[in-house]
This record gives sequence, structure tokens and C-alpha cells, in this order.
Amino acid sequence: MTEYEIATVRRAIRILEREGDYASNAETVTCPEASKQLAFIRLANKPDEYFAVGFLTNRHRLIAFERLFRGTVDGASVHPRVVVRRALEHNAAAVLLAHNHPSGETQPSQADQRITQRLKDALALIDVRVLDHLIVGSRLEDTVSFAERGLL
Repeated sequence: MTEYEIATVRRAIRILEREGDYASNAETVTCPEASKQLAFIRLANKPDEYFAVGFLTNRHRLIAFERLFRGTVDGASVHPRVVVRRALEHNAAAVLLAHNHPSGETQPSQADQRITQRLKDALALIDVRVLDHLIVGSRLEDTVSFAERGLL
């Protein structure tokens, strides 16, 4: 997608969000490619790092996609208790974790792998599955899926 197309999609999403919870009747996330597109549209080309969570039904229908934490250019603090609380509030059966790397470098760090495991462990206590963790760069084709790489 071009920068203009991304900006247009973001404007449309903001309009829909103002009109109500558009995600309740939105897409079903059926594969890593769909997850990548979902995360990319919402997180690409941001100047700061954001950690977001897509909350899903048992059939992987998107309930909500929320940017829960904002950091700086090189990191964001993620608190498992906040993710667990939001999953319970949304009555989610599964989640997609996603964050952007403003630098454009999308290789998972040790910190990325550690927080993924901490979140998986915390969410497992309330029977919520982690389907994927995505790292978004400046181009869709650079987005990394932990599920595709066998890191979950």
C-alpha cells in the first residue's frame, strides 16, 4: 500500500470508530496474512512504538483492536494485567498481539519473545489463546508473524 492509501484507510477507520464499535461486525481473522494486514493498517508508519491487542471471539471474529501502550521510538512498556483485564472486559476467547517498530526493523528481539511468553502465560490462566504476535515495520511485506516463524 502507498502512504496515501494507508492515510486514507486510517481516516476511514477513525470515522467508523466515532460512529460506534465498527469492529463488532468487522473481519474474521482466518490466517497470518489477514492478521498482518489488520495490524499494518493500524500501526504502520507511527513515529512512536505502540503495543496493540486484537480481541477475538471463539471463531476469530474481531471484537476490538486497541492500542493499549505507547512508548518511544525504541520501546513500550507492556503490562500483562492490563491485557488480561481488557480481554475479560471484551469477553475475548483469543487475542492477536501486535506492535510496531518505528525503525522499520522487524526482527523479533529477546524482549519481544519474553513479553509474548509472559502474556501467553497470563492469558492462559483465563482460557484466552494467543493466536499470533505481529511486528509491524514500514512495509506490509516486512511484517513478522511469530506464528509463521514457530515462536509461539
